Amino acid sequence: MPAETPPSTRPASPAEHRPDTPATSAVTPFATLESYIALPRVEALALSPDGRRAVVTVATLSRDGTSYQRALWSVAADGSGVPTRLTRSAKGESGVGFTGPGDILFVSARPDADAEKDLEVAQLWLLPAAGGEARAITRLAGGVSAIAATASASDTIVIAAELLHSAHDLEADAAARARRKDKKVTAILHESYPVRYWDTDLGPAEPHLLALDTAAVADGAADAARPNAVVPAPDPAASPAPYPADLPRPRDLTPRPGRTADTAGQVLTPDGRTLIASMFVPEQRSGRYAIVAIDVESGAHTTLFDEERTYFEVPAVSNDGSRIAFVRADYSTPAGPADQELWVAAIDGSGARRLGDGWDRWPTSLVFDADDASLIVTADDDGRGPIFRVPVDGGPVVRLTDDDFSYSDVAVDRVTGDLVALRSSWTTPSHPVRILRSGEVVALATPAALPAAPGTITEVETTAADGARVRGWLLLPDGASAQHPAPLLLWIHGGPLNSWNAWSWRWSPLLAVARGYAVLLPVPALSTGYGIDFIARGWNSWGAKPFTDLMSITDAVEARPDIDETKTAAMGGSFGGYMANWVAGHTDRFRAIVSHASLWALDQFNGTTDDSSYWQSIFTAEGMTDNSPHRSVREIVTPMLVIHGDHDYRVPIGEGLRLWSELAEHHASPDGSTIHKFLVFPDENHWVLKPQHAIVWYETVFAFLDEHIHILDWKRPELLG
Repeated sequence: MPAETPPSTRPASPAEHRPDTPATSAVTPFATLESYIALPRVEALALSPDGRRAVVTVATLSRDGTSYQRALWSVAADGSGVPTRLTRSAKGESGVGFTGPGDILFVSARPDADAEKDLEVAQLWLLPAAGGEARAITRLAGGVSAIAATASASDTIVIAAELLHSAHDLEADAAARARRKDKKVTAILHESYPVRYWDTDLGPAEPHLLALDTAAVADGAADAARPNAVVPAPDPAASPAPYPADLPRPRDLTPRPGRTADTAGQVLTPDGRTLIASMFVPEQRSGRYAIVAIDVESGAHTTLFDEERTYFEVPAVSNDGSRIAFVRADYSTPAGPADQELWVAAIDGSGARRLGDGWDRWPTSLVFDADDASLIVTADDDGRGPIFRVPVDGGPVVRLTDDDFSYSDVAVDRVTGDLVALRSSWTTPSHPVRILRSGEVVALATPAALPAAPGTITEVETTAADGARVRGWLLLPDGASAQHPAPLLLWIHGGPLNSWNAWSWRWSPLLAVARGYAVLLPVPALSTGYGIDFIARGWNSWGAKPFTDLMSITDAVEARPDIDETKTAAMGGSFGGYMANWVAGHTDRFRAIVSHASLWALDQFNGTTDDSSYWQSIFTAEGMTDNSPHRSVREIVTPMLVIHGDHDYRVPIGEGLRLWSELAEHHASPDGSTIHKFLVFPDENHWVLKPQHAIVWYETVFAFLDEHIHILDWKRPELLG
């Protein structure tokens, strides 16, 4: 079990400290990009029904270094023992859940030895708690998307899967898919909006929720029956082929769903009889979410909560099955952001009331406590992501964790009342922990050793012109001092409804710290974890207080003796890319600016993004025009590195293309040469996720910074040809 060390012994003030991190070796893997991408990564956690073990999903780099393979590991939930690997396959495993009796469920595209033909799509697999080999328990032509819900006292589970629009059952779906494949048809006919989501083209299949009874599989009844089963010879004239009789047949709970089964969360009652789902309700070009109760046996739907221009999301069900909890939020408008409210009601929707009155934070996850007297909730809070207890009787909210970490995948041990979760910070990647009722946090054994982080982390803050407190994290390289001040990299977060508070494998400031840069992670107006008024400061005016907040905290950090204010750069992705573009057009204080997946022309972006109605609904026409970075292109004097992925549907490639075109139009030399650069990934999305592409991304960024911060010769990354 990794040991925990106390906070640094150097003097600290309320605004300057080093978070406690597990003990690690002095050698850091952040020194090279190859060693960084090879680090194993804990991605998810699920707790067994008896609370005795957690199963974590761990991603490791493939042998050729071009992808990540995922496997399941078992970890004792009391802090004892060592992790045990449960699965191993070339395709990997993910999406872990448990049946009521404790069998492990997961999703994998690994070959099914019992199938006549490998469908090459992910299916649902079951690994018996009593031991034995895992076996596939679905054989859907389109595969399984995810484990949607499991029941704590039942063998019933619900999976998410996609079926073609014309398919009236599983057999018809398989036949229709075969016809499209044979004819090499990929065309999609859309009859509603949206048509894309992040990096995925929606359709031609539609999302469904399918119920499944795992009892026969778990107790071996299906295996026992199979050797004597009579399997008729295939009839070439027969179409379609029947779904395998030796597998439990999924029951469709959402026939003819359109996009309504694109849910915002769902949960089964403990007895597995009712699914409580946050289902999409189409509204012209947008849509809301309603809480619906679905009878698993009959498939009957009963709407519990539905209001126009209101979202009801992330439902939770009490352990005794008598109550539900959920998040309610009105639509945001240009006038301001809507609050995210925590509500509780009886299982039939009666007696609904709001909880946490006066608690000015937005829930990011919720589950009932072991005794059902409270909700266990996570929320962004002042640069961290702590766990809170919210009493259902209306009592005051209590913060359970008091450290510099953010918590996720929180599960309740119903036997002891303790919690098991993942936690991380900007110096420590995700790892499993146990949170005792006393609030003490105990690190569990982890299959992914925690790497040594270079440098130190410090909390910094300043006061904006309107009196608002603006804070952030400052990561300093080893050796930074008044005698050897470090160059500064201002790194702006995406969102914008987001915060710098948890580890990210994609955005790793430690890679810059290992190369001698100080990295400022600021939280300007629009950031979460500081109350709704702080968000409202930047609403419909992204280029106003968010920009001045960034400049104010940069001023404060540059005044430090260990920072070289003459060597500064700015960068960001998504909304952070928008702000990088805005910064480029409104100040010349930085030597270089990196703009990744950025919004450039808001009037162009709002109609081409995957959710255009939302972006158009939160800006006035004047706000969209006044806050569009493209209007200041002529004022840009700082060298810019523009980066975009062609499969980015949230911020489409057109934004990067227009930015690059207008930089050339206004700033290229007569011979076409330019100080700016444009890095394009034709097969990447909003984040750039392939390991070798991540290396190219960072190599290009650091070469660009070296050229303009350290005035070194430009060094083109080798893999760019």
